[in-house]
Amino acid sequence: MKKIEAIIRTSKFEEVKTELKKIGIDFFSYWDASGVGNELTRGHHTYRGTVYDTQYIPRIFISLVLRDVNVQKTIDCIQKAAFTGEVGDGMIFSYNIEESVRISNGARGEASTAGPGDSLL
Repeated sequence: MKKIEAIIRTSKFEEVKTELKKIGIDFFSYWDASGVGNELTRGHHTYRGTVYDTQYIPRIFISLVLRDVNVQKTIDCIQKAAFTGEVGDGMIFSYNIEESVRISNGARGEASTAGPGDSLL
């Protein structure tokens, strides 16, 4: 099993969520994220007399734990759906998971991440 963490633009979240659903990934955690990065060089811009701080790009942090069979297609899906081609599109990380336990029924390992329609074959 792997844990995937992705930091994406907030503006791309609905697209990523929709694309993950299409490949059968319908359960994950997410929350608002803040940080700084390469976009620091962008500075401030003015549009119709209003100054916009373009150093800050709202982000969403996504966290998923998946069976190994779903890892590559999930990474590919997030990368494709979150892509704008601009600095600040985000990052994707993957980690090995040693153990997981579903609290409600005590299922362990890959069985703990299975949904109602999943086959563990």
